[in-house]
Formats: sequence, structure tokens, C-alpha cells
Amino acid sequence: MLACVAAIPSHAASNESAKALFAHAKAEAKAEHKNVLVVFSASWCGPCHMYERYLDDSHMKPILDKAFVVQRIDVGERASDPKHADTPGGDWLRAELGAKGEPGFPFIVMTDPNGKPIVNSYVDDKPDENVGYPVLPQEVDWYMEMLKRAAPTLTPAELAETRTWLKTHSLH
Repeated sequence: MLACVAAIPSHAASNESAKALFAHAKAEAKAEHKNVLVVFSASWCGPCHMYERYLDDSHMKPILDKAFVVQRIDVGERASDPKHADTPGGDWLRAELGAKGEPGFPFIVMTDPNGKPIVNSYVDDKPDENVGYPVLPQEVDWYMEMLKRAAPTLTPAELAETRTWLKTHSLH
């Protein structure tokens, strides 16, 4: 996997709990008539950096912002790393939103504005098949299915642009 130089924003540094961050994201989603895209990631994770690049890309961000309030939660940080820490309650929230065991990174959950999960990055709800950052054609297919389920406001053109971006930025 490629490693990106950019750092994933650490929300744990603010000592704001995952529960509080998620509550804020849900309130914003309700007010803006959007769903919530929750990303559970770690600062050391290469695929997480790749997903961050996708979220922040100047072409993808407006498409995602149309449908989602994005909330990042840090989990899986290494105790030996003094610069990064887990978001308090992040593991609990990840489990509450459907993660089974250690799902891998990133783990993505798309919820409605009330916090009810719509879909996650487990392909067909199989815990041993977390897409994380979609690279392989079948992973891109699942991610596109996730968007279709959780972002019905996206147009066919926006979905096609997303698929093209992911295919162009995959490792294959």
C-alpha cells in the first residue's frame, strides 16, 4: 500500500468523545437534510490516508458534501505514539455502529441523520470483507453500492465521476 505524507486529523487531541462528535454530526446532518459518513481510522494507516485524500479531493469533496456530514473518529492508535491518541469512546461507537471484532482500517459507516446505520464497508455484511479504501474492482463496486444506498441524492453523473476517481486512484 502507498503511504501518504498528509496526516489524518486527530480529534482525540481535543478530548471530545466519539459520542459527542457523532451527536454533533447527526445534528448537522438533520439541519442540512443529509446523512452521516463516519470514518474510523488511525494516523499510521496507509489506506486511511488514501481515503482521506479521496474525502478531501477538490472534485470529490463537493459531491460527498452534497449527501453527507463527514465525521472522522480515531481508533487503533498505538500507545507508543505520543502524538496520536484514540478518540475517547471510539471503539465503543464503532461497535455500536456495526463493527465486529477488529474490522480493519478504515472502517466506514453511513448512517441516517438519527444515527441508524444504513450501510458499512463490510461487503454484504461479511465482517471478514471490510473494503476500507476501495482499490480492487469488486471493492469499488461495493463502495458504489454503499453510496447508492446512503446517498440517493447523488446523480448518475456524480456516481460515475466518483467511480472514475476511485479507479484512477487505485493501485491496480
